[in-house]
Amino acid sequence: MLKIGVLGVGHLGKVHVKCIRMIGDYELMGFYDPDTEKSVEAIREFGMKEYDGVSALIDAVDVVDIVTPTVSHFACAAEAIKKGKHVFIEKPVVATPDEALQLIELSSEAGVKVQVGHVERFNPAFTAVRASLGRPMFIEAHRLSEFNPRGTDVPVILDLMIHDIDIVLSVVKSNILKIHASGVNVVSDTPDIANARLEFINGAVANLTASRISLKNMRKTRFFQKDAYITVDFLEKTADIVRMEKLDEVPDDPFAMIIDPGNNQKKRRIYFEKPAIHETNAIRDELSSFYYSILNNTTPMVSMDDGYQALKVAGMIIDKINSSSNNL
Repeated sequence: MLKIGVLGVGHLGKVHVKCIRMIGDYELMGFYDPDTEKSVEAIREFGMKEYDGVSALIDAVDVVDIVTPTVSHFACAAEAIKKGKHVFIEKPVVATPDEALQLIELSSEAGVKVQVGHVERFNPAFTAVRASLGRPMFIEAHRLSEFNPRGTDVPVILDLMIHDIDIVLSVVKSNILKIHASGVNVVSDTPDIANARLEFINGAVANLTASRISLKNMRKTRFFQKDAYITVDFLEKTADIVRMEKLDEVPDDPFAMIIDPGNNQKKRRIYFEKPAIHETNAIRDELSSFYYSILNNTTPMVSMDDGYQALKVAGMIIDKINSSSNNL
């Protein structure tokens, strides 16, 4: 059993605490949060030990779960890693790509595991279709949220779009060739709505839209690849797969959907699949998977390098938007 402690018990931190308690492989030692009000609430709700500082908590555990504001991620993670502790760190992994590179180097030197909390990798709708995603060449993602002051300290690219950036990078195995992006500050000092078009060397394109000022919530992604269209609703946790298969013979089935492309090409049959989706808790699953990566000495499902790559692309998108704004 691994001893684990939580840094930060705000809204998401409390979710982490609840999930850790569901996992029998961790022994939850306690938490630290400099916010007295949040600390009192956490003690009242969970009855767990409060440590008197970041260092005290790190010294008492094997694994540090960092759920603090992004600006403090680097300092907390660097101290934990230098002390030989494994680290689970919420997204975005740190504030800048340079900080991420430093953590990669530190964790390599210390021989510890670091996993980044890109939770959508564990969304049951995505995991249900992951094996069907072969070589997607066009991806369209919409991640829209109703306004909530929490999270407006960073651009919507780091708050919301980074989820889809990570998903895209996990399925498109190619380097980025070009980025186009635009965004608008509406209610905060950084972009609240943004669109980015990522063009990859292999010809794949991803069109990402994120907004935190919408009238409804939406988290949908569509993947297009040769002979297949796959859609994932990360919010409703549903998925659909539409496949096309070339036919040597037309089946004797009046309900079969057949397409004749002409030009002496083989006819194609369309199949509709509704993958079985098993209801799971994605945060619990990612924390559990981290335990097994430590136990089995394997690379975490979402590694520090994954977190760095997503952050680097997010930074490039922000730079494009800032550049466009400066030219107005």
